Amino acid sequence: MAEGDTLANAVIGGIASILLAFVPFSPVLGGIVAGYLQGGDRGVGLRVGAYAGVVAAIPLVLFLLFGSLLAGVVLAGDALLGVGAVFGLGFFVLIVVGGLYTVALGAVGGWLGNYVKYDTDLV
Repeated sequence: MAEGDTLANAVIGGIASILLAFVPFSPVLGGIVAGYLQGGDRGVGLRVGAYAGVVAAIPLVLFLLFGSLLAGVVLAGDALLGVGAVFGLGFFVLIVVGGLYTVALGAVGGWLGNYVKYDTDLV
C-alpha cells in the first residue's frame, strides 16, 4: 500500500478499529493507523481517519438496524405500537450517536497518526 492511497488506508484503519472493538476508544486507534499510513498534512490525516471511522461504523449501524427491525416486528404483532415506536426512536438515536462517536474519534486518531509520523521523535 502506497502512501496516499486514501481508500486502502481508510479500510485498513476501519478494520483495525473493528478488530480492537474490545478496547475503549478503538476508533482512535484505527484512525491512528489510517493517519499514519496516509501521510500528507494534518487535514489529510483528519480526513482519512474520519473515513476509517465510517468504515468502522458500518457493522455498528447494521447491527442496530437489525435490532430496530427485530424490535419493530416483535412489537408490531402486539398491541404495543407505542412501545415499538419508542424502541425505534431509541435505536435511531443509538445509530446517530454511535456513528458520530466512531467517525469523530476516527478523525481525531487520523490527526494523531499523522502527528506521530511527522512531528515526533517516536519513530
